[in-house]
Amino acid sequence: MSNNHLRILSLLLLLLSISFYACRKGGISGNMPTEVSDSRTDVAKKDYTSYLIGSATDVQTATSGGIVLMGGSTDVDEALRWMIQKSGGGDFVVIRVTGADGYNPYIFSELGGVNSCETIMITSRTIAQNSEVINKIRNAEALFIAGGDQADYVNNWRDTPVEDAINYLINTKKVPVGGTSAGCAILGKLYFSALNGSVTSSEVLSDPYHQGVTIGKDDFVNSPLLTNTITDQHFSQRNRQGRLLGFMARIVKDWTLDIKGIGVDEKTAVLIDADGIAKVVGLNKAFFFQRYNHSIPEVCVSKKPLTWDVGQQAVRVYELQASPTMKTAGSFNLNTWATGTNGIWKFMSANDGVLIY
Repeated sequence: MSNNHLRILSLLLLLLSISFYACRKGGISGNMPTEVSDSRTDVAKKDYTSYLIGSATDVQTATSGGIVLMGGSTDVDEALRWMIQKSGGGDFVVIRVTGADGYNPYIFSELGGVNSCETIMITSRTIAQNSEVINKIRNAEALFIAGGDQADYVNNWRDTPVEDAINYLINTKKVPVGGTSAGCAILGKLYFSALNGSVTSSEVLSDPYHQGVTIGKDDFVNSPLLTNTITDQHFSQRNRQGRLLGFMARIVKDWTLDIKGIGVDEKTAVLIDADGIAKVVGLNKAFFFQRYNHSIPEVCVSKKPLTWDVGQQAVRVYELQASPTMKTAGSFNLNTWATGTNGIWKFMSANDGVLIY
């Protein structure tokens, strides 16, 4: 073989090598990455991890506000569809501390109708001050807080720009904001922080000042729709009726507030529109607790069982069975806390640590 032939062959081999390398790196135009990212692939950006599916180009859509309180376990499709509709089909952001990208294909591919869905892992206070993370949240047309441990959210997000961004979405941009389980727990202006771990109904009823009863007040998420309101989740499934009653007793005793509470069962969601009307969708029930007639606990002190009886009318509860669709859903008016449709009123109290319902 002549020298010319050898040079030509070497050049061809070099070109083939360059082409193969470029293809592997996405450098050939036919293999360039598109704006649609694979939600299974995490994208490390500076000091945080996010997962994106859909368009990476930000859009701005007309939105309307609202709050979703979801009780945990299987998510309620109707509730997420409600958020998507209120988002105007914009960018849907999920924030969490643990887990991964499970919401991305569910929201973007199964439910559909959004420009993108991005899950952002905000696992430290450092990440909670990352300007890119904050911009992603502020640019969202819908925000959902996943389940986990609300103490992680309190420790990592409270008094950071993440808190400010959430409140900006609720109060200024007016987009739908929701959460499930721990994500639901932090949406009330009063909230069970779980900073000393969880606590059961029997523990709270036996001692309303049990070390596990840690309650935050007006220092985290600022939703006017949930003023003087504390939430609880996995409600009937984990027998949390006495726990919520005990939380309310502590709040009345410590802060003399006209406290209210919302308990949400698993596979159930409370959808609160901007006008303060709540509808309940899903499979089980929601419970709207109201301190009755300005009642005051008779015995609410450390290391003694709770007595908040007042003739067995300490708190009244509107119990509302969920419906599978918004069209048939019963409602409750959070403006008056006095009227609803399709539900029933009951009274709840505690005497010497025993729940009466």
